[in-house]
Amino acid sequence: MSRRVRRKVGRKGKEKVVLPSYPEIEDEVSGSVYNGFVDWTGLPDDTVIQLFSCLNDRDRASLASTCKTWRVLGISPCLWTSLDLRAHKCNDAMATSLASRCVNLKKLRFRGAESADAILHLQARNLREISGDYCRKITDATLSVIVARHEALESLQLGPDFCERISSDAIKAIAFCCPKLKKLRLSGIRDVHADAINALTKHCSNLTDIGFIDCLNVDEMALGNVVSVRFLSVAGTSNMKWGAVSHLWHKLPNLTGLDVSRTDISSAAVSRLLSSSQSLKVLCALNCPELEGDTNFAPRKYKSKLLLALFTDILKELALLFVDITKKGKNVFLDWRNSMNKDKNLDDIMTWLEWILSHTLLRIAESNQQGLDAFWLKQGATLLLNLMQSSQEDVQERAATGLATFVVIDDENASIDCGRAEAVMRDGGIRLLLNLARSWREGLQSEAAKAIANLSVNANVAKAVAEEGGIDILAGLARSMNRLVAEEAAGGLWNLSVGEEHKGAIAEAGGVKALVDLIFKWSSGGDGVLERAAGALANLAADDKCSTEVAVAGGVHALVMLARNCKFEGVQEQAARALANLAAHGDSNSNNAAVGQEAGALEALVQLTQSPHEGVRQEAAGALWNLSFDDRNREAIAAAGGVEALVALAQGCSNASPGLQERAAGALWGLSVSEANSIAIGREGGVVPLIALARSEAADVHETAAGALWNLAFNPGNALRIVEEGGVPALVHLCSSSVSKMARFMAALALAYMFDGRMDEYALVGISSESISKGVSLDGARRMALKHIETFVLTFSDPQTFSAAAASSAPAALAQVTEGARIQEAGHLRCSGAEIGRFVAMLRNPSSVLKSCAAFALLQFTIPGGRHAMHHASLMQNGGAARVLRAAAAAATAPLEAKIFAKIVLRNLEHHHMEPSL
Repeated sequence: MSRRVRRKVGRKGKEKVVLPSYPEIEDEVSGSVYNGFVDWTGLPDDTVIQLFSCLNDRDRASLASTCKTWRVLGISPCLWTSLDLRAHKCNDAMATSLASRCVNLKKLRFRGAESADAILHLQARNLREISGDYCRKITDATLSVIVARHEALESLQLGPDFCERISSDAIKAIAFCCPKLKKLRLSGIRDVHADAINALTKHCSNLTDIGFIDCLNVDEMALGNVVSVRFLSVAGTSNMKWGAVSHLWHKLPNLTGLDVSRTDISSAAVSRLLSSSQSLKVLCALNCPELEGDTNFAPRKYKSKLLLALFTDILKELALLFVDITKKGKNVFLDWRNSMNKDKNLDDIMTWLEWILSHTLLRIAESNQQGLDAFWLKQGATLLLNLMQSSQEDVQERAATGLATFVVIDDENASIDCGRAEAVMRDGGIRLLLNLARSWREGLQSEAAKAIANLSVNANVAKAVAEEGGIDILAGLARSMNRLVAEEAAGGLWNLSVGEEHKGAIAEAGGVKALVDLIFKWSSGGDGVLERAAGALANLAADDKCSTEVAVAGGVHALVMLARNCKFEGVQEQAARALANLAAHGDSNSNNAAVGQEAGALEALVQLTQSPHEGVRQEAAGALWNLSFDDRNREAIAAAGGVEALVALAQGCSNASPGLQERAAGALWGLSVSEANSIAIGREGGVVPLIALARSEAADVHETAAGALWNLAFNPGNALRIVEEGGVPALVHLCSSSVSKMARFMAALALAYMFDGRMDEYALVGISSESISKGVSLDGARRMALKHIETFVLTFSDPQTFSAAAASSAPAALAQVTEGARIQEAGHLRCSGAEIGRFVAMLRNPSSVLKSCAAFALLQFTIPGGRHAMHHASLMQNGGAARVLRAAAAAATAPLEAKIFAKIVLRNLEHHHMEPSL
């Protein structure tokens, strides 16, 4: 896998992240510069405090530790009115250490049950706002104790994850303990009973904003008694009795905004609420199937009230809230924020609308419903971009997450909707997201980076991200101490590193070093960040230059560490893929050898071939295949149990993906270059699965299987095994029918090895009885093989061209034959001296077919420009092959093909200046 998208779950120089500009601070700093150095200790206290306010909590604490003066300033009450603990694993000890700074804490955001339990240790009794997510494990007891210790609480929000273990008992505790409560939003409560709602009505007289979202059951009658409520959301809540709702809730005297999105509300209930309520201004009913299915419903007849639905123009409707009729169209939220004439009622409505729209759009995006393309393209994307500019941080985060989510079609296959992605780009979304990513708020950094990562799956968006400076920003965020931020930034670099366009820019921005450092920083407990970092490094390592940078940055050690120690299959897969790509540049750098020499690397990869996860097995086999091109690695893999493991892998992958089959066969092909390994593979039972893979219809699979069988067939014992196990028909079929020239070529060479006479000698020694017992006729197999070898060679023999070459032997004529016979990929094959010697000896074989096949093979191995042509020419020169070639070219009884091909090989030797003087 080369990229990843996620639905819901975070240069202006090579080492800097661009931060917001604060001119007032810059003026103070410029006054403290002496001889090019800044005297930071000479800054006024208020300037230092302003600097502190631009930092997140972690960086603020780190900066405060530098000197006594700044330590005192760092705990100034004005800096600790708000605290976001979502990025930290906040336990009791951490909360206790923060307690002295939290005396004046007013706003707290946390994540998870452990952090909820630790809130009490902050001793922040003046808290006004608490917001938590990942609340599934928070219990009634925990929530009851929290609200009992924070009686001044005015706002409590838990969600959007379901609060499965919170019941009406905890809601009653909230009512009894928090009389000043103004806002209560809870998600995923199973049952909200009447007694709990009545307790809120009785004890929380200032409660104006209620949200019981995605609940199973809510008592509608009791909600109709909460006369203080101005804004009410029951979005996603099931089992609502809409008849009762429409007869009761319109009587609520202060109800201004009502959100019934993602429910089964009927058009009749909507009509009654809009026509009967005296106070209602906005009814939000997005993604309500029954309402949307009523073609007779006419929303425009309620002129003084707004209905927001998928079938209405939402931004145009919102513009009707304003007296100034110029406030319309796509910029309605921006116009409101910039308005000089403030209207508190309008501000309250728009603030609430931002929250509920961001929440509902995210939920719709997560559901990935069919049939919403028109909505997303026409107004959904624009709404999310508007909401990303909100002054409410949680709204901005959800809008960014919504953008990251609504473009995704298929998480597993990393598929996104290109039309939606490019709609975001056209509306200026890339620049907005990058601006959010520059924020010092880590929650915004994380969600913006996630959106950039998903959108960058589209090549046009990736180009726009790069042009807007996004690569530098993501490389900077990858250095974050916040794991969620680093994880999403690594995901962005992963997707941007697909293809060749942006690899160099990522390296220039310091992205390679940042990714390697991430692995060491989060080596335990960070599966998500490790997978993304390894995936990005795997993509980068496919480039020769970047591959070297990965190695220089310590990437080999980091990736081997993951392969050895990490138990998460996604990390294992990407680490193995990265090592495979690092080892793929054996001719241009030393990474192949370096990976093999790293302690435990080969053993770890051999072990991963036994993983229960196919993707891990595939990438591990691919890495071993690439590593086997190095002579020392090849023997070390065998010593680490690689032969046994890869044979077992090949035996078990008959129903696996073509990718795994190809790599399993390829790794055995690579190992079988060594004769000792080739014999071991035969003895371990490797012949049978390779024959089965040679029958695959996938060209990549049967090509690698043919290569492995060619190597195995060099050994006469293996050759006989291939015959016995029915390999001849499989190779004959490849030789005559494969769409891959290489597969046909190697199948022909395997058959030539098997029937050049050496196997016959071996069979006579004592194994021929096995052949007979299996009903194999060597003579019949030989005739079949030679017939198809001859047919294969003749496909490269144009009669007219050969006649011209035979008549003149002119260079031009021979060059024309060469061009017609050349198999481009064969130039990458590297043969040993023994293999070259065997083909030279085959030129003397009594079989005219084998003579032609041998000459044809030597032609392929010596064509100028081939990767190993010089090596092969040198072997032939040292073995005295020129004399044999001349004899073959002049032999009266030799077939024409053998003569012409032999002449061409002699010409190739002359080209390489290797022919000895006789």
